[in-house]
Amino acid sequence: MPARGAGGPPEAHYDSGVSSKPASRKPPAKEGGEATLEALSGAIESGAGLPAVARAAAKALGASVALIDRSSAVLAVAASSAAEESKLLSEGDGVEAAELRVADAVVGELRYRARSEAPAPAVTRMVSTLLALEVERARAPEWASDEAASAFVRAVLARQVTDRGDIVARAAELGTDVGSGAGVVVARATPHSAQSGDWRARVLTVALRALRSVGAGALGTLGEGEPAEVATIVSAADDAQLERAAQRLERELSAALTGFAVIVAWSRCALDPVDLYRAGKEALLAANVAEAEGHALLAFEDTGAYRLLLPAMSEDPGELERFYEETLAPLVAYDDQYETELVATVEAYLENDGNVAQTASRLFTHRHTIRYRLERVRELGGHDITSSEGREKLSLGLKAMRVLGIAPPRGPATEPGAEAGQVPRPSDD
Repeated sequence: MPARGAGGPPEAHYDSGVSSKPASRKPPAKEGGEATLEALSGAIESGAGLPAVARAAAKALGASVALIDRSSAVLAVAASSAAEESKLLSEGDGVEAAELRVADAVVGELRYRARSEAPAPAVTRMVSTLLALEVERARAPEWASDEAASAFVRAVLARQVTDRGDIVARAAELGTDVGSGAGVVVARATPHSAQSGDWRARVLTVALRALRSVGAGALGTLGEGEPAEVATIVSAADDAQLERAAQRLERELSAALTGFAVIVAWSRCALDPVDLYRAGKEALLAANVAEAEGHALLAFEDTGAYRLLLPAMSEDPGELERFYEETLAPLVAYDDQYETELVATVEAYLENDGNVAQTASRLFTHRHTIRYRLERVRELGGHDITSSEGREKLSLGLKAMRVLGIAPPRGPATEPGAEAGQVPRPSDD
């Protein structure tokens, strides 16, 4: 990422120049606007770099400015002091923002804070247009590299690239050595509230920065939809190195993404690059289990009996889906339709070793209600949870649901904000 324009005494030269002018003079953006725009164009044409371009833009607008790229990375700042820079980056009082666009594509954001009068809208538009072109030009090589890395990771994890030599060679071209060992780390970030800008791209940027800070080489791809899911191939000689990378990633994401729920899961180390497909499935399985069970960090090695379902998930997920349909799906559909808690009751009953009284206490309801729900479970799915066979099938059905990443129904006891996921309520449904 290009360096921030914050070295030395930033912008003291042009700020002091403005303050020495007579009070009756107009700000630079309005008086001599053509000259300052020419200076901005000259900085761009000469390839002076983003810090110099930011300084020229500051003069053209008569304002302090910050350039932010589309992934929320700070590219350059032109401000008179550290306090002024802080106001820009935190979008404090008086800070305005303008999208930087090239055609229909957003490439970044301009933040500015006028020193006196606000710059004319026409000047702001012209400056924004010039800055957008320069940001795209400066960042295009890195974006292209990131896109190539993303395509490679997707191809490996989808088993579209299977030749050992090809995997090693293509990874090396992208700056990562997988020939001596590598693994897969999956991170998920779920926002608790609406987010502005391309926040999902920021998740990828922070993830790659964190992983590359603890080892040479990490390639990542960002999945579609919400939550933001980043899958990364990380160069690692052993499981311990991979665990350290995952722990660093969780710390960095949690610190950088306030207001997000963060989950990080990782695979075993694959000494043969051909096994990276398997490693991807391991990390995904661990991420699904972590999300279902409320873990922030989870290794595939620590998923217990879920590991037995990996072959089905990797080679024949359809069989796993069919088993889920035969066991838990009818209960999920019933809960969704009638806002009941059959699935939650099955979970609690199994976790309490079939003890009805403890299950009732866990769910803040009456034991008669628990017995009624268990009877509905038997009627809907055909499995008697009070029998050993029924318990075994429903337990595996729950595991299949979690491994497949299917979210359970959310009744009133599992709404966000409830104490420990449970709230007192009347004993009858």
